[in-house]
Amino acid sequence: MAVDFAHTSHAEGRRRTKAIHLARYLWDRGLAPADLLSLRAEQLRRLARTVGVHPPRSAETCYVTARLLERKTRWAQAHPDHPAAAHARLDERELWIPSAQPDPEAGGDLL
Repeated sequence: MAVDFAHTSHAEGRRRTKAIHLARYLWDRGLAPADLLSLRAEQLRRLARTVGVHPPRSAETCYVTARLLERKTRWAQAHPDHPAAAHARLDERELWIPSAQPDPEAGGDLL
């Protein structure tokens, strides 16, 4: 029987470590689990390189990261005055998730 190296305890530990780094980066920028899961593959690779981790080889790392962000969100809602509940770099959010503001060049009603 072949060994499934992707699901060994060592691989799961490395995946969790990578997810922690990604979740911290995303939290500081105010990105939610849905934002992470909406990123395209090339954006995920760029995100991982920016964070300083190897790009995820599977969606499992993203799911672990999303669960960590959900836990942090619940914790922050329960402890709103704690400094760790704040998003330190909200100004960088649009680097990953563009705002949904209307494009004046596309026409349409702006008022």
